[in-house]
Amino acid sequence: MIDETLLEAEEQMERTVEATSEDFATVRTGRANPSLYSKVLVDYYGSATPLQQLASFTVPDARTILITPYDVSAMREIEKSLSDSEIGANPSNDGKQIRITMPELTEERRREYVKLVKGKGEDHKVSVRNARRKAKDTIEKAVKDGEIGEDEGERGTKELEAMTKKYVERIDEMIKRKEAELLEV
Repeated sequence: MIDETLLEAEEQMERTVEATSEDFATVRTGRANPSLYSKVLVDYYGSATPLQQLASFTVPDARTILITPYDVSAMREIEKSLSDSEIGANPSNDGKQIRITMPELTEERRREYVKLVKGKGEDHKVSVRNARRKAKDTIEKAVKDGEIGEDEGERGTKELEAMTKKYVERIDEMIKRKEAELLEV
């Protein structure tokens, strides 16, 4: 019973760490990276479609991304979605592909991105803590209902706390790495 609860909590915490990693990949650093556009949605024939399903990406140099739509008729919508995204890039199209040249990051913009990363990291840590709270409530209910002994419940709670600490530290480490990457000139 406790092992199942702990396993479920750990799976949820692991998914949160993966989501953190994906979220941080969408925050721009000094280099052009197609993952910046993983959350951009394009209105394609009336439905919101991820950009990565509509086009291929190439990175010819450190500050340029070329986006080649599979369907040229979607070019205008793709360009509009890119302009409206929070990434802050100006797309230009030559009729066959869209070129995005990333501007140099200013110190002020880097600091804004660091704040954004810390905010996202804090949200993900809250998600880990919510998983802990849910598991802890399950364990406490089992002890109260007499399904497991108090000692066993105490042991499960201690394991849960150690697991939570481990995942929160992993997210903190990811925040530090991303912050260092952002502030690197």
